[in-house]
Amino acid sequence: MTQRHPLSWGQAADNFSRHDRADNCLNGTMTERDDFLEWVNSRLRGAEIALHDGDAAPRRAIWSRREPVSVFGAWKGAIGHEAVDELFSSLEETFSGCPSYGFEIVAADVMGDMAYTVGYEHTEATVNGEPRAYTLRATQIYRRESGEWKVFHRHADAPPDQE
Repeated sequence: MTQRHPLSWGQAADNFSRHDRADNCLNGTMTERDDFLEWVNSRLRGAEIALHDGDAAPRRAIWSRREPVSVFGAWKGAIGHEAVDELFSSLEETFSGCPSYGFEIVAADVMGDMAYTVGYEHTEATVNGEPRAYTLRATQIYRRESGEWKVFHRHADAPPDQE
């Protein structure tokens, strides 16, 4: 059985990393994981909001251009940089008007130059002209390239209770 975070959609990811940062600041240690989660809660979050507002440029900026890259998306999938870029163009045309996005992180870690996140994305957006609200389970894998985190794999689907 999946245990969900009790916070509201917009608060879950922010409070997850704030709690961890607060504990580590009290101990006098900021970890790579803390820095990574700060990136997730700023750059990644901003890129997802922009995509759901109809602008894929910020998402493209945080995605690796180095193979392999892949998306096993809830609606569409792609393997290889060119196909992933085409997918982002398609999504950019599909979405508009994102009043709410939250990433409820269930697990995340950093291991050297690789990291991952597992969680629930709660989104309200206009999809093909129709307002929608939905939740996706999302797993992403990241690698550090030239000192910056880049996404290189995404798998997302509807939780079993929403299928």
